[in-house]
Amino acid sequence: MTKPLQDKVALVAGATRGAGRGIAVELGAAGATVYVTGRSTRGRRSEYDRPETIEETAALVDAAGGRAVPVVVDHLEPAQVQALVRQIEHETGRLDVLVNDIWGAEHLTEWNKPVWEHSLDKGLRLLRLALDTHLITSHYALPLLIRQPGGLLVEMTDGTAEYNAAHYRLSAYYDLAKNAVTRLAWAQAQELRPHGGTAISLTPGWLRSEMMLDHFKVSEANWRKAAADEPHFVISESPRFVGRAVAALAADADRARWNGQSLSSAGLARVYGFTDLDGSQPDAWRYLREVQEPGKPADATGYR
Repeated sequence: MTKPLQDKVALVAGATRGAGRGIAVELGAAGATVYVTGRSTRGRRSEYDRPETIEETAALVDAAGGRAVPVVVDHLEPAQVQALVRQIEHETGRLDVLVNDIWGAEHLTEWNKPVWEHSLDKGLRLLRLALDTHLITSHYALPLLIRQPGGLLVEMTDGTAEYNAAHYRLSAYYDLAKNAVTRLAWAQAQELRPHGGTAISLTPGWLRSEMMLDHFKVSEANWRKAAADEPHFVISESPRFVGRAVAALAADADRARWNGQSLSSAGLARVYGFTDLDGSQPDAWRYLREVQEPGKPADATGYR
């Protein structure tokens, strides 16, 4: 059977772990050739100092049925990003999907500290990792994306525009970073529209990233045990859930209807019908507003 993204080429910038890895795997499962980038390799870890590598992500993409091309890239270095895009152009001649998922700055955020107490150096570095990386990557990659109409740009963030507009994200730097990415997606949507392209911002819910699983000392296989320490973890979702959201968007011939919008994995699951690995459709953002924030007991019934 022909897969929906057969012969399509995707770049997942920041695919070493978390949402980026989940997105890369699901694009591969849909048949795409996926360029996966990051700074952590078998031979060297990034400043993030996590064990995951782009080679591991590439192996997962291949196992899912796609074709992966891992490339070591620091997306703060324009020359490296330019070389990456030239490689994609030389090897494939096209780019159909760009996912800007570069981040890696949780370790720089000083939660619940006002801007005058938060480390200035850490805060400015956070903004560079969150925003400069996306702008640099778009600058070099979008000319290839718009060569044929129908290209898709996904800007990954944390929180929908609606949620973030009413909630302070516990750090001025983090709050600014995540809201700015949403606005960046909207701005690029205006620029891509005349070329037949689509840009959206996308957020997962409470993501069971590798770091989050380590924090609770669980694995993807037994993640529900973490609810003993954090009951609201019952609403969490695997990285593959948001990955399926991106794959569904990329396969939708009418994807332009979403241009400029702020979307979530749960919202797209209701439209496209995909599920998480356990067959559920966790809706973390609605759960936060209706269960967690009002102080109700943790119960995901009706929310996944």
